[in-house]
Amino acid sequence: MISAYLEKKKKKYAILLLGDDCVKVNFPRAFLPEGLNEGDYVKIDIAFDKEATEEAEREALALLQDDDDTSNS
Repeated sequence: MISAYLEKKKKKYAILLLGDDCVKVNFPRAFLPEGLNEGDYVKIDIAFDKEATEEAEREALALLQDDDDTSNS
């Protein structure tokens, strides 16, 4: 879990300071909870989505296989 400080709100983005090192990032406001104000803290949880990754790999391999099949015809 990453703690982030909402430094500034802009039209489409918010400037967040992430973690103890206060790494500055532009973050889309559409993904932030409503009602946040400058000076508020949020928590960000980033997790590996193994299922989505595996599904994307299967789809890509299927497309490559389909392409090989049509080029050999």
